Amino acid sequence: MTRRVQILVALVLTALWGAGVYAAHANGHLRFLDRLEATVTDWRTQVRGVQAPPDLVTIVAIDDTVVKRGGSYPLPRADLARVVDTIVQFKPKVIAIDLLLVDRSAAIGDATLASTLATGPMVLAAAAIFPSASETVTPSSHGPLAVLPQAERFLLPLPAFADHAEVGVVNVATGQSGSPLSVPMLFRTHDKVELSFPLRVATRALDKPLTIAPDRLMLGDRAVPTDSDFALPITYYGPRRTIRTVSAQSIFDGTLNRAAIENRIVVIGASVAGGGDFYPTPFDSLMPGVEVISTAITHLVAGDGIVRDHNVHVADALTAILLPVLLVGLLAWRRSALGIMAAAVVMIAWAGLNLFAFTHGLWLNAATTLAATVPPVAVFAGVQLWVGGRKAQYLTAKSQSLAQFQAPAVQEWLARDPDFLAKPVRQEAAVVFIDLSGFTALSERIDPDALRDMLNAFHARIDMAATACGGIVTSFLGDGAMILFGLPGARPDDAARALKCAIELHRSVASWIASLPPVIGDQLGFKIGAHCGPIVASRLGGSHQHITATGDTVNVANRLMEVAAQNGARLALSDTLLDAADFLGDPDSSLKGPLRTQVRGRSGTVAVWFWRDESKPGQAAAGAEMME
Repeated sequence: MTRRVQILVALVLTALWGAGVYAAHANGHLRFLDRLEATVTDWRTQVRGVQAPPDLVTIVAIDDTVVKRGGSYPLPRADLARVVDTIVQFKPKVIAIDLLLVDRSAAIGDATLASTLATGPMVLAAAAIFPSASETVTPSSHGPLAVLPQAERFLLPLPAFADHAEVGVVNVATGQSGSPLSVPMLFRTHDKVELSFPLRVATRALDKPLTIAPDRLMLGDRAVPTDSDFALPITYYGPRRTIRTVSAQSIFDGTLNRAAIENRIVVIGASVAGGGDFYPTPFDSLMPGVEVISTAITHLVAGDGIVRDHNVHVADALTAILLPVLLVGLLAWRRSALGIMAAAVVMIAWAGLNLFAFTHGLWLNAATTLAATVPPVAVFAGVQLWVGGRKAQYLTAKSQSLAQFQAPAVQEWLARDPDFLAKPVRQEAAVVFIDLSGFTALSERIDPDALRDMLNAFHARIDMAATACGGIVTSFLGDGAMILFGLPGARPDDAARALKCAIELHRSVASWIASLPPVIGDQLGFKIGAHCGPIVASRLGGSHQHITATGDTVNVANRLMEVAAQNGARLALSDTLLDAADFLGDPDSSLKGPLRTQVRGRSGTVAVWFWRDESKPGQAAAGAEMME
């Protein structure tokens, strides 16, 4: 076979490979490319940088300040009615309530809220319940609506509320990375189609008729480009609170600024630490779900969303076929450094064009193109090396390039047993809770970047102490954490290691706070609670699961932080934990107790000891710290 024929065969096979990769991914296969695309999208978003959003939406956040005022979450309906009533008086365009009002509460509160909802333009959130966590369906009918996410049913607001408002489905599509990259605009069950929450809000705010075309949506005479399944791609303006956000506490305080509400879209939603409605984004590891939804609303109303429609998919398909063919052709054209340099220039130009398009509102797929390009180019380079013996350096570079696209490894013990905790397990364990005091008040006064740096430093110390003592951080709850000792299996020294971790956390966090500038450090404190006993360990979630523990032991450990703060201490230990750890004390510390006391939410009493650090002068005598 002549060299020209060999090259022609290589080019044809390369084109077929590119077409096959694109077709397989477009039809729902090669799902690992979604994770790669999410990672590359995060990079491109960070390169683009923070952008000022169109000033159209105000988020009224039900945050930790509001919850601490009322003492409970979810917010009582009467309090929510007061929030809505105040906003209505300031004449917004529309009020969107990103809370699921699906359960009955106190009759007076429900009646008050229902009456308030009738006083202004309202949109309420509903939820789609899917047969699987992935929300992936096989079309069961023909036509453009066959590709919509098909839910088993819709979880709608109570009729008393829905009768006075429009309703939209609030689900977002997170993909394999956990980061929401798009928001479905339409949902269906076997017998009906529902609009999404952002689309319902935008339609009401713009007062434009909605038309569903085969490949796009029309708001009046303006086209809204969507993906092939009528999902709206979103790109984040910046970290949390980039979209104008005010605390609902300002309503209860009477300090709400009318200019933040009047003639604007107002979205009421929760941003309570530990509330669960948080997502990782390129700028923020904990973005409240209400801000994700508000980003989609802003895109719809302002028309500044990123485009990933039918024409973009056509461009992706052509790129997946033509780019690898071009690169293989360049390598075949010059079996030397010149061919490699030419191919490298083309790849750099493609990467630059892809980044330029993304930063200017056009989302060209990167992962599919890379998957279509790298393997055939690497194979052809390998053949060239085998034939000519002069491409060793090139082959190494391509092998290293391929290595960059391997999926990240999971935790070692989960890799050995993927079904671990697939079913709940009752066992003995030790639990440590830690929480910063004064952090919420401090967060209202300092720069968000500085706040994030503080949290990173705090979390790093927690992770270091937990890892050193053999514990697992099961969750970071904003300015606190829960550490579990007993997984993957219970061990005789779980209590001793938990006690050691609690003491090391005490000393580490105290040292860290002391190192902060006085204007910050003087406002912060912390509290730690530790207990041991039976727990129920399990995995929660669908495609993105996390390990958790529940039971009386966990509740007591959590409440011991309150007991510590109430008694002017930083570390409260249960008598049960000290006995199990066989702790005899040490010369650098002191134990005070036992104090037999009740803990909130539990009948009976608990014997509690308070540990104090005597290793540094003045530490033991430190006063009670500021409570959040």
